[in-house]
Amino acid sequence: QVQMVESGGGLVQAGGSLTLSCVASGSTFSIGTMGWYRQGPGKQRELVAAITRGGNTDLTDSVKGRFTISRDNAKGTVYLQMNSLKPEDTAVYYCAAKKRGAAVSANYDYWGQGTQVTVSS
Repeated sequence: QVQMVESGGGLVQAGGSLTLSCVASGSTFSIGTMGWYRQGPGKQRELVAAITRGGNTDLTDSVKGRFTISRDNAKGTVYLQMNSLKPEDTAVYYCAAKKRGAAVSANYDYWGQGTQVTVSS
């Protein structure tokens, strides 16, 4: 089993930066793609960024050029560097991971508890 714990959320002014971290513990060798989701007030949860075990990344259009996803496989950790933050980035951010070898279309198997990011205008 895998447990995931996020950290790094908080309150920041528009234009500022935050870095989220998520540490996976347990059977981390079984982890494949890792990602960050967010759910803003009154909005559906959306996939913000994903990174494969080999380092290939994908980001949703609204954060391209501002957010960067990275991971350290040895540490079982995934990061989300967020720059030029906007009030619309306000959300609870969740890290997630798929089982190693899972299809691209597969759902994420492991989830963190979420960390709040609030961007003030």
